[in-house]
Amino acid sequence: MKATKTAAVFPPLEAVTRPTVDTSAAAYYLNRRPQTMRTHACMETGPVRPLRINGRLAWPVAEIRRVLGVAK
Repeated sequence: MKATKTAAVFPPLEAVTRPTVDTSAAAYYLNRRPQTMRTHACMETGPVRPLRINGRLAWPVAEIRRVLGVAK
């Protein structure tokens, strides 16, 4: 039996109301891989700097919108 991989479905960035998103969502919106986002976080490079909340990365939606030029 093969394991099927289901792709996560993310809402349009304009519809996101939370102040932060997780790494997989940030990677989706910025068209990067999640591991690339984690590398940017560790090296403190990249267009968006994440917040660290209890050891987890939280990517500010406002900064993602600013980078992409999407106004809300």
